[in-house]
Amino acid sequence: MPTSFLEIVELPDGRIVLRRGDDEEALVTLEFSADAKAFLQGQHIEVAKAMFNLGVQMAGSMADGDYEQDYNEESRVLH
Repeated sequence: MPTSFLEIVELPDGRIVLRRGDDEEALVTLEFSADAKAFLQGQHIEVAKAMFNLGVQMAGSMADGDYEQDYNEESRVLH
């Protein structure tokens, strides 16, 4: 199976997407509110990169079987 590079792209509408380098379809989309962008003082791209990086690492761990869920399936409060 060929390996595909992932890229992070800020779209003209302000959304930030993670996608395969050879595909236009977004795998994951992040959208920061105006308030969040103001709070982050223009560093929302760096925050998005960190969020995507951690997400890809976690997905890799899950694929390798190295990740255990530590939450109750009935309780879906994420914070």
